[in-house]
Amino acid sequence: MKQHNPRYGYPRIAQQINAAFGLALDKDMVRRILAKHYRPNPRDNGPSWLTTLGHTKDSLWSIDLFRCESILLKSHWVLLVMDQYTRSIMGFAVHDGDVDGATLCRMFNEVMSRKDPPCYLSSDNDPLFQFHRWRANLRILDVKEIKSVPYTPISHPFVERLIGSVRRELLDQSFFWNDRDLMRKLACYQTYYNQHRTHSALGGRIPADICDKTQAKTTNLKNHRWQSYCRGLFQLPVAA
Repeated sequence: MKQHNPRYGYPRIAQQINAAFGLALDKDMVRRILAKHYRPNPRDNGPSWLTTLGHTKDSLWSIDLFRCESILLKSHWVLLVMDQYTRSIMGFAVHDGDVDGATLCRMFNEVMSRKDPPCYLSSDNDPLFQFHRWRANLRILDVKEIKSVPYTPISHPFVERLIGSVRRELLDQSFFWNDRDLMRKLACYQTYYNQHRTHSALGGRIPADICDKTQAKTTNLKNHRWQSYCRGLFQLPVAA
């Protein structure tokens, strides 16, 4: 697992093995094995965030914008929407120019087009979220906006951490040409993140398992193969 995914730490390796094979492998056992047989790079350890915001099911989403550059050095804005209860990514929207009130509403409505709106939406104090059209759009959707504490990223921890994961695991590892190429890669990462990637805050479970109450299928330890995701960026064991 470590050879196929060098950026994985021992807690995630233990969680992925347990999720795939239905085991109860302790993370400290993985740590001891890695300490003896593998030398991980300490720079691969990601930051941890305080879990200060709510866990109300199907009612509290977080939203934020971040910018990235294509291989042609053209800036693209990405809108990220996540559900804080399940930690799942609700969707991405991409724009290859400056963002104004109308553009922000269009990007958010693209994500919301096939979903029921939440009761509350958490956002930071970026001027982009102060547009009159943005506030009017939320009133039409009957969504109450909750602002984070100004200049305090830990008051908006889940989406900030998720943006860091998207950058470290996807955007820092692959190039994209234009907005369509970026959207395709983000969609692949959304599928991997929601349906295959374990989450420490969920006790090693997958976000899709929180939404689906059925028992997850396990893989036979003696009969498995490696399945690649996000065009080979990640490889996880599945049933052969």
